[in-house]
Amino acid sequence: MGFRCGIVGLPNVGKSTIFNAMTSAGIESANYPFCTIEPNVGMVPVPDDRLTKLAAMAKTKKTVHAMMEFVDIAGLVAGASQGEGLGNKFLGHIRQVDAIAHVIRCFEDPNIVHVNDTIDPLSDREIINTELILADLDTVERRLTKTISQAKGGDKLFKAQVVILEKLQALLDEGKPARLLETDDTGSKLLKELCLLSNKPVLYVANVAEEDIATGNEWVEKLKTAVADEQAPVVVISGAIEEELSGLDPEEQKEYLADLGMETSGLHRLIKAGYDLLGLSTYFTVGEKETRAWTIKKGATAPEAAGVIHTDFQKGFIRAEVVAYDDFVACGGEAGAKDKGLWRLEGKEYIVQDGDCVNFRFNV
Repeated sequence: MGFRCGIVGLPNVGKSTIFNAMTSAGIESANYPFCTIEPNVGMVPVPDDRLTKLAAMAKTKKTVHAMMEFVDIAGLVAGASQGEGLGNKFLGHIRQVDAIAHVIRCFEDPNIVHVNDTIDPLSDREIINTELILADLDTVERRLTKTISQAKGGDKLFKAQVVILEKLQALLDEGKPARLLETDDTGSKLLKELCLLSNKPVLYVANVAEEDIATGNEWVEKLKTAVADEQAPVVVISGAIEEELSGLDPEEQKEYLADLGMETSGLHRLIKAGYDLLGLSTYFTVGEKETRAWTIKKGATAPEAAGVIHTDFQKGFIRAEVVAYDDFVACGGEAGAKDKGLWRLEGKEYIVQDGDCVNFRFNV
């Protein structure tokens, strides 16, 4: 698995068009608010040219990409937390995602209505952020009421949670996201349990017209300036281009992108931004039967990386046999890397690097 990404935004900003193009799921994408009611879920292989090259070298029978899951939910309007539009019913569908992609309309098109009758990325961003915070405030207030009652019995954990929840409530009341709360281990565990939307990492997707994909536009620049203090990435995508790409084979896609002066698709850029945002990296297992990409947190030790394959691998870890990707390719495979002394054994303290080709030895 790569990571799970929830897609949010106002109605008619291009969420479903982008989701449809990226996942080739063929979902409905129409020019009226609330086209998406039930969540759409799509699995997308994480593009990685290194995996393709390794599989070709190993003449592998099966190539397995890391997978990324997109969850596209209904458009949100101002007042959703009070029941406007579809209300905030859909928010439960993205409480378990790893990150949120906020799609913002940065294009003009008289044929596609804007729910607020004007193109204003900064206002759109504020509306969505406010509604996520209000939804979280409701969650926190309900949990606080319950925890205050539990704390009357004198339990130290519940008492500590009351203090944390009260701080969190005050923060959200100020219109600030939960991720700004400074807390200890107890607070971190509680935040994880609450699955608050405003505690999740956010990246912004600026949906632009085809002619603006190379240079962006004034709306994109305003959005970048507005989110600079969040240290949140802004990925510029054209839903129209992604839709066109989805109907082409790989070679045609390369030609089409080259004609546009682009090296990679919007999907590729979005996934890379997500990996960077979440601090993720990739290692590979290479063999004739199967060559596979595995997603891990940057800084993962060899046993932790092994645990992504199976918990038994982590529990019974003995050692890791490692070759860096560049060395593996340059030497023509594992045997060549061994001949040149680039194949090595690593123990429990080894930090797996992005691109490492690894075999694990373990006791069952």
